Amino acid sequence: MAGDPRAGPEVVVVGSANLDLVVEVETVPVAGETVLGGDLRRIPGGKGANQAVAAARLGRRVAMLGRVGDDDAGTMLRAAMDSAGVDTASLLATEDTPSGTALISVGADGDNAIVVSPGANGRLSSADVESAAGVLGTAAVVLLQLEVPLEAVSAAVRCARGTVVLNPAPAPAGTLPAHLLDGVDVIVPNQTELATMAGHAGLSPIGGVDPETAVALVRGLPVAATVVTLGAAGAMVVTPVDATHVPAPEVVPVDTTAAGDAFCGALADALVGGADLVEATEWAVRVGAATTLRHGAQPSLPTRADIEHLLGS
Repeated sequence: MAGDPRAGPEVVVVGSANLDLVVEVETVPVAGETVLGGDLRRIPGGKGANQAVAAARLGRRVAMLGRVGDDDAGTMLRAAMDSAGVDTASLLATEDTPSGTALISVGADGDNAIVVSPGANGRLSSADVESAAGVLGTAAVVLLQLEVPLEAVSAAVRCARGTVVLNPAPAPAGTLPAHLLDGVDVIVPNQTELATMAGHAGLSPIGGVDPETAVALVRGLPVAATVVTLGAAGAMVVTPVDATHVPAPEVVPVDTTAAGDAFCGALADALVGGADLVEATEWAVRVGAATTLRHGAQPSLPTRADIEHLLGS
């Protein structure tokens, strides 16, 4: 853990840990297409683990709550988080179950396609989360995603006492339960996820960078604030009454795999530091952009010094 090991975590992440199996290709295949790729790489990943490592690399005390399998992949995933300074005391081993796995193809333009097999992530229960209520209750920020069962996410919202940030990814099939969203302070969807949550699946919600459309979509959600990630266009901080566009630095990406996770970890980092939501988003788009300049999920997650080196001051 970064900082004083006797102090409690500033950020607790409840979520997934996956072993990423990554192949680089010229173009990401479409349905029915077979393409040849480069050498297979095995890289620690998973939205929860990535976001935990992202916040830890930025200097925060971070604890990870989740499940891995009792296999070599689980050992590798735990070791990767330990080496990044993440407290893994609440990362539980699951007998006779494989660790989560993500199959990732990365195109020459940096875009990717991902298929996730949840494995042990799917066994994280509300009881697991409630058993860590003491840790959750001390965190300034609790960071959540949807690669673990919804009952575990709901339990984390109930146990949290600090700011609750939900990254609703992968996009839910329908609207999320109101009782869950009632306890969330900030949601961080991309454009597709926002449209789905607002009941307009299939709609391109922001069409360029349209604040009026964003505000209209957010107005029906029982959440105080929304930060919509826009990829290379940056992000938009949206409330039911207004929207602020935060542009991203211009970069030439080599791999976008963990950019969204880096964004969420950086947002948590800035909120712990007392930034308001627009200031936190300005920091998060820089961290997300820097992440796209290196390959892999966790290996690409930058420290503060990396960001200065990659993007300048």
